[in-house]
Amino acid sequence: MYELLKNLGSWLTSGAQWTGGDGIGHRLAEHLQYSLLATLIAAAIGLPLGLLIGHTGKGAFLAINLASFGRALPTVGLVVLVFLAGGLSMLPVYVALVALAVPSIVTNTYAGMTAVDPDVKDAARGQGMRGHQVLLQVELPLALPLIMTGLRLALIQVVATATIAAYVSFGGLGRYVFDGLAQRDLVQVMGGAVLVAAVAVALDLVLAGLQRFLFRHRTA
Repeated sequence: MYELLKNLGSWLTSGAQWTGGDGIGHRLAEHLQYSLLATLIAAAIGLPLGLLIGHTGKGAFLAINLASFGRALPTVGLVVLVFLAGGLSMLPVYVALVALAVPSIVTNTYAGMTAVDPDVKDAARGQGMRGHQVLLQVELPLALPLIMTGLRLALIQVVATATIAAYVSFGGLGRYVFDGLAQRDLVQVMGGAVLVAAVAVALDLVLAGLQRFLFRHRTA
């Protein structure tokens, strides 16, 4: 075990391991690109949907159940299915990652909207605010902490799952895991897993710190 950890440390700290097209720096950039783009697409889908059903109260049952269904989909199975239908491209990976991220965004956005005090909304309407003004100026600002929590959870889930890009011969940190398994190189497999975990933890800490900073006045 000691020898394995020693080899893992050497693998992670080797200068040669961080350079070139197969280096950690390049694979990390690919992984972040996949993760951030998929999360942005999921946010473009999930945020309007969560805001709409939270504001109107209509379609909540259908939207939440569809979101739960998306969460239950087997990611690798979805990648294979879209791969067979659409051919070799990044499309299957993005479809799977977006499907994974949307449920957290929808449910947390909806929860944040429904947590807004009805009396506050009634007071805003009593002051002459229209529906969209109540949504944008009252409900959305009050729901933001839970909305950001949903985005944070979605991004971390996507980062942890973006290794599937290597499953269909693309890049990212999952390349080390799949290549290591194919070559029976345990050090490379562990290195890839450690890097993915480190990126997920680092992003979670950054986003948690940003969330505390933005909403510090609400808990003061």
